[in-house]
Amino acid sequence: MKPYLPDKLPLESLDWERLVSLIGAGREALARYDGVLSTIPNPAVLLSPLTTQEAVISSRIEGTVTSLEEVLEIEADGEEAVKQDDEIWEVVNYRMALVSAARMLADRPVSLHMIRTVHEILLNSVRGQEMGRGSFRRDQNWIGRPGSTIEEATYVPPEPQMVPEYMENLETYFTHPEKDPLVQQAIIHAQFELIHPFKDGNGRVGRMLIPLLLYKAGLLAAPMFYLSEYLEAHRDQYFDHLLDISRQGRWQQWVEFFLRAVTKQAKENTAKAREILKLYDWAKAKVPELTRSQFAIRALDEIFAKPTFTTSGFTRRSGIPKHSAGRIIRELVDGEVIGVLKPGRGRRPTTYYFGRLLLAAEGKTVV
Repeated sequence: MKPYLPDKLPLESLDWERLVSLIGAGREALARYDGVLSTIPNPAVLLSPLTTQEAVISSRIEGTVTSLEEVLEIEADGEEAVKQDDEIWEVVNYRMALVSAARMLADRPVSLHMIRTVHEILLNSVRGQEMGRGSFRRDQNWIGRPGSTIEEATYVPPEPQMVPEYMENLETYFTHPEKDPLVQQAIIHAQFELIHPFKDGNGRVGRMLIPLLLYKAGLLAAPMFYLSEYLEAHRDQYFDHLLDISRQGRWQQWVEFFLRAVTKQAKENTAKAREILKLYDWAKAKVPELTRSQFAIRALDEIFAKPTFTTSGFTRRSGIPKHSAGRIIRELVDGEVIGVLKPGRGRRPTTYYFGRLLLAAEGKTVV
């Protein structure tokens, strides 16, 4: 199979009249989500479980099988965690890359340098790290069944010498005055996957770009809109639509699929954000009542930021004095705000968890 040469951007083949109603529905649903996002104090803290959930699901699309609870448990150990499971640490790295990219957006645009930096974090100390971590590929790659040859491939992206030219064209398109920014994000995501600029990690990096670019386009108050839940639920359609661009030039069908995905996921994310906000309001009254501590709100923010934790990690991150931190944790357990995930044994400390937050992150009513 010969390498595919994608169209350069911007495209000229879309039927915009067919997209009008889908664009309207997507923009309306996204605006409602952004309205809730705008009311959340410190969304990076309160919606932290959604960021981790996105990392889990986006990695699962690529075949990494782990759970939200496993990732949170590893993160609870912080610097003491031993990297025994590559799959869990792939997800942890994904979350770290998302958070780092969001910070970089504060004073710079989305760029090829940012994309390479995100890729470098993503593959740090896990399988694939030897595959040009942080660098665009210099070899021909292809997508197919494990062990398949290039002749048996499902898809063969452009030759490596073409990657810089295509990526520079894509970077220019980031700020192109397209007719609609949601359509623009659909095109960017597909083009990135078609170029397949890295030897590994392309799908995950491509999905990370969606909230970053929506934020830079002014459609979000914070870069926290995650689409992987819908894409995993419609995995076959997701891959088929991308393949159909290379096989039949079917950009129209891909854009329509993407707009429907945004609409559906925005509604799901809105429900989740509302439940998390309701939980925060409940806990903002409950935690001070139980602890009667000057550190109550600091403790509250900490259990939202890290819903699984050990006493030492909680103390270190929150800055609450050790004696006060231990007392607060005991009172929150007695008051059934938090629970014990894994009892301590020997030198291993007890791991606690804020179960209500994990349920709220699934959109379930908890208060």
